[in-house]
Amino acid sequence: MDAHHIALGMLWYLVFLFSTTCHEAAHAFAALRGGDPTAALAGQASLNPAPHIRREPMGTVAIPLLSYFLGGFMIGWASAPFDPDWQRRHPHRAAWMALAGPAANFLLAAMAAGTMMWGLDQGWLSLPETGSLTASHLVVASSEGWAALTTLLSITYVLNLLLGVFNLLPAPPLDGATAIGLFLSEERAREVTGFLRNPTVSLLGILLAWSLFGEVFHPILEWTLVWILSAS
Repeated sequence: MDAHHIALGMLWYLVFLFSTTCHEAAHAFAALRGGDPTAALAGQASLNPAPHIRREPMGTVAIPLLSYFLGGFMIGWASAPFDPDWQRRHPHRAAWMALAGPAANFLLAAMAAGTMMWGLDQGWLSLPETGSLTASHLVVASSEGWAALTTLLSITYVLNLLLGVFNLLPAPPLDGATAIGLFLSEERAREVTGFLRNPTVSLLGILLAWSLFGEVFHPILEWTLVWILSAS
């Protein structure tokens, strides 16, 4: 493992940690606005990663770094606590709380995409050579000193699009399953939420989401990249 691979892994981890912190902080803030202060009282309505790491040290530190350096990709997780009684009383508010996390990721992806499109239009960014396009290098800088920034933009875009799309899949325990409640009456949403909280249903849901995710994500990534890179 060379120094470049290690440095690239550190960039991926910094983006992962910031992105998951934004995701969980958005959950916590939305829950607080909806009447559940559980996550906020735990310090998670904040962009400080420390409370998120303390809650899920394996998912936010150990697994992401191990998965990257052993397998060449980065996976992990974080979570924000909530009051199940509040969710039962206010399933629509809980659905908005669930959507807040992916929304934060899509906002970060949009900011990265907008910056890349602006850079391509202004000429300080350009397309990589044929065959060298990767998730870490969607664009290249005209000046070598900006290489780290273009890598950061590329990773931020791909990782946040991935996090947003994956968490919106309507499979428990992902956010998309809770968000279904917005399209149901509150009484029906309570029944669905109770069913989805079953551990067996959650296990089957995550296995299904994991198996189907590539079929959903890759077309979305390819379409959005064509749109972004056409700015040149």
